[in-house]
Amino acid sequence: MVGVISLVTGKPGRSGFGSASTAEQVTEGIDASNLTAIVTGGASGIGLETARVLALRKAHVIIAARNMVSAKKAKEQILQENESAKVDIMKLDLCSVKSVRSFVDNFIALDLPLNILINNAGVMFCPFKLSEDGIELQFATNHLGHFLLTNLLLDKMKRTAKATGIEGRIINLSSIAHNFTYRKGIRFDKINDQTGYFNKKAYGQSKLANILHANELSRRLQEEGVNITANSVHPGVIMTPLMRHHDVIHADLLKIFTFYIWKNIPQGAATTCYVALHPNVEGVTGKYFVDCNEFKPSAFASNKQLGKKLWDFSNNLINSISKA
Repeated sequence: MVGVISLVTGKPGRSGFGSASTAEQVTEGIDASNLTAIVTGGASGIGLETARVLALRKAHVIIAARNMVSAKKAKEQILQENESAKVDIMKLDLCSVKSVRSFVDNFIALDLPLNILINNAGVMFCPFKLSEDGIELQFATNHLGHFLLTNLLLDKMKRTAKATGIEGRIINLSSIAHNFTYRKGIRFDKINDQTGYFNKKAYGQSKLANILHANELSRRLQEEGVNITANSVHPGVIMTPLMRHHDVIHADLLKIFTFYIWKNIPQGAATTCYVALHPNVEGVTGKYFVDCNEFKPSAFASNKQLGKKLWDFSNNLINSISKA
């Protein structure tokens, strides 16, 4: 099991990799030239590094991003380093059900296969705010948008897996912050209620939802006998644009006193790339990874009934938005 000592020292776990491993190291020698991947939030931070390394391993990468100016710069940056990279950019605003549906329609129209879906994008520690659909912003962006995106792309992934015989992989970026959530895990009855809102617990709630979603999706895919896996990962504690809502002084103090657990961006993208591409993860599903090794999540995250309840709740929420 990955522990604090291995986190601090970078000592490799059972996979042969650890907290000090980079995305390039964990994918070294892997040929992904027959794979197509979507990376949400691939225009900056660990999403950009994930897209870059997947492209370096010859995958066709679609960067799905809200900010198309940043997405264009990200594509140019990848191509400057790797002229033969296959990278496309597409507009996606995860806090908008309309935008998610539009993205999927546009992607399907390209008639591309889809082997890998990396649900990476997110917001963190936001002040209370509702999305255009009236959903609390962190829950809407981090969970609900990815939940809908995944469901709408599943048929494409199933057809690709069947036609190619290649295992499809879905990766949800969660966080160790899933441990720090509301008393009952998910505030189903107060999901959009400002009363009792705490930005860090709301973030933890959304990250808990990411694990529960991956686990319940994994169960359903296995039940259906589909050659697609679904896992969740904690990338590590990294100073990225996600931290923009965090108090600057508090963030600096936090970094001083916890310097030994912070990762750089290449290290932060390692677990995502490992779970997306490495042959050792073939057939592994419904698991939570930290530092490229399986790790036991919280009791809430392991609660199957909570996962089923969240699945139904999310479907009902999307249906109510679509009918509005």
